[in-house]
Amino acid sequence: MVYYRFATRAARWLSRKLYDVRVDERSRAALERVDPDATVIFVMNHRSNMDYVLITYLVAENSALSYAVGEWARVWPLSRLIRSMGAYFIRRRSRGALYRKVLARYVQMATTGGVTQAFYPEGGLSLTGALQPPKVGLLSYVVEGFDPEGERDIIFVPVAINYDRILEDRVLIAAGERGDRRFGARITVVVGFVLRKIWRRMRGRDTRFGTAAVTFGDPLSLRRTGKDVPVSDLSEMLMDRIAQAMPVLTVPLIARVMLQAKGPLSEAELLAKVAATLEQMPLRNRVPKPDVLPDRVARATARLKKRGVISEDAQGLQIAAGQEPVLAFYANSIAHFPSEDAAPAAQ
Repeated sequence: MVYYRFATRAARWLSRKLYDVRVDERSRAALERVDPDATVIFVMNHRSNMDYVLITYLVAENSALSYAVGEWARVWPLSRLIRSMGAYFIRRRSRGALYRKVLARYVQMATTGGVTQAFYPEGGLSLTGALQPPKVGLLSYVVEGFDPEGERDIIFVPVAINYDRILEDRVLIAAGERGDRRFGARITVVVGFVLRKIWRRMRGRDTRFGTAAVTFGDPLSLRRTGKDVPVSDLSEMLMDRIAQAMPVLTVPLIARVMLQAKGPLSEAELLAKVAATLEQMPLRNRVPKPDVLPDRVARATARLKKRGVISEDAQGLQIAAGQEPVLAFYANSIAHFPSEDAAPAAQ
């Protein structure tokens, strides 16, 4: 457990250095009402490899986590940190019957033993920024091994994660445009970039990437839902709860407004349109509050200009040439929330 405690402290430190972390305490309080004898499985959307770090920071104070990982989380040194957080690596493309059987038994034994787990039903990182159709692999193993008459219920806790900045955004967008899942970013470049940010932060400069927000959706009891519910229906129910809990952040709002704009916007026009769009969002999902919204919009706009996503001239703010996919990537995270005159987000 020593290495795990170190990993959780590292996760807390790294999360705070990179982001202004926000958690909906009202939804978090619902976790306190979960049957303490039940097996809890957090079911999350997958936006970034930072998801592993963030959820460890927020949940591991109460219990150790076990979760399946894939993608480029296998790459050193990221793999060492994530493994110390309780992760186990799976081969998503493996079709071997023996491998599948062993993996299923491992998941079922952990569930029966009351081990807190975390699943990503999308099966991988979103390449568009939108929620992806769920896969049923690990979830089917849990349902198959569940005994409705047993001592332990299984409680699925939906977790919605959103960011003002995703470190891998351009890598994911490029993979989506190619139609593959080959991520060309060298991990040394990513780690070096993060370390430079941390060093500047330690010298007193606020170089965080904006907000990273987490909201817990309404828990779902497998015993009450019934084992006979098709796994595909169960996965859709959980993804719907994730969607309804999705935090609405400043950058996705700006992205949505800029993509809908018919021309350049002044800073005042941008702020007014962001505020109006925020008002159309579900109240519980709104992260930036009205009193801090002007500052949040100004900071987020400055970061987007620095990255070359938004440009500004005498006419006002506008999307920089060729940067529509980046803004669409962030706007897609809240595209399932309707608003007046909403432009369809790119998929």
